[in-house]
Amino acid sequence: MFVDSAKIKIKAGNGGNGAVAFHREKYVASGGPDGGDGGKGGDIIFVADDHLATLADFRYKRKYTAENGANGEGGRRSGKSGKSLTIRVPRGTIIKEAESGAVLADMSGDEPFICAKGGRGGWGNQHFATPTRQAPRFARDGYPGEEWEVILELKLLADVGLLGFPNVGKSTLISVVSEAKPVIANYHFTTITPVLGVVRMGPESSFVMADIPGLIEGAGEGVGLGHRFLRHVERCRMLVHIVDVSGSEGRDPIEDFKIINKELEVFNPELTKCPQIVAANKIDLATDEQLETFRKFIEEQGLQYFEIIAPIQEGTQELINAVAAKLNELPPIKRFESEGVPMEILEKKKDTGFKITEMGGDYYIEAEWLLKILNKTDMDDYESLQYLQRVLESSGIFEELRNRGVQEGDTVIIYDLEFQYVP
Repeated sequence: MFVDSAKIKIKAGNGGNGAVAFHREKYVASGGPDGGDGGKGGDIIFVADDHLATLADFRYKRKYTAENGANGEGGRRSGKSGKSLTIRVPRGTIIKEAESGAVLADMSGDEPFICAKGGRGGWGNQHFATPTRQAPRFARDGYPGEEWEVILELKLLADVGLLGFPNVGKSTLISVVSEAKPVIANYHFTTITPVLGVVRMGPESSFVMADIPGLIEGAGEGVGLGHRFLRHVERCRMLVHIVDVSGSEGRDPIEDFKIINKELEVFNPELTKCPQIVAANKIDLATDEQLETFRKFIEEQGLQYFEIIAPIQEGTQELINAVAAKLNELPPIKRFESEGVPMEILEKKKDTGFKITEMGGDYYIEAEWLLKILNKTDMDDYESLQYLQRVLESSGIFEELRNRGVQEGDTVIIYDLEFQYVP
């Protein structure tokens, strides 16, 4: 089954807690604190796998959790780090944050992507010893791992996309110019999933062509699974628009051409900028007047025009040669840039719950929702720090600190962030 979209939840491992322990050894008096640190939680890592062709596996498993880090131990022994969880996806998969739709990664290359970072291990009590606090009886808990709900979308990596209404000859064309073997029959929607074929032009020259299932009017708004099919066109470097020039099914070829291009614009206006070549198929069934009228219309659009009979390969080589020549002038297959999750989404997701603990005169603040905001905060950017300050004020954290008697100059620690309180 071809599945090209899925929504899953991912949770990185929590960091292990730091240990509270004291050194005990014969003949060694007052050995001091020696609690070890907790281990780091495992990450959630995505990698592209060429052996996968669909996202079908994600229909049956929708939650993925990495291993937690182990707690620290006495003798300054750190806990073991949790194992990271690697999730394999087909090459060409886009990873998006579910609520905002922001692109987190485009899995088109070979580099792995850490989508959720494991929590750092908490410090053992060995770190809290000072000349005036020589036997601290507290340690820091591990940090929670990141947790996200993400959408996976597979967008085929193809140089050329074949467009057209159902039953215009797209599958026949890709079967005669490449080694692809799609199901071909004389009825609509024979092709129900995209088909890739490699077109070889020479010993070291080839390109990938995608047969996109037949589109219909309203596809840009999702009619007939339009969104599902059109997403596979977004990466294509160019499009070959196949039209039944004979109107053998009672449709007007000029109207067919206009409708498909309108659906491209509705789905994604950027697709209208994608170079197109038009192939008039079934010319053996068309009249001279039909051919002349359609040819004149296409040339008025400023597009290259070819006439073919796909089943007997008439005109197909000329078409493919023109496609290959055009590809040599075009940039590589599109890659989607990472956008990052908007700070507004992170703040919106907060549950405003937090915990403040006073240890040794320092104030420790814990709040899982706040950790995500901290990870996205640029500490060298004034506006970013101002935003963080507004979040701390609006969530009631500063008010609670004041209620607990925090004084100017006291140390406030929020996970990795440590600062002196200024009223």
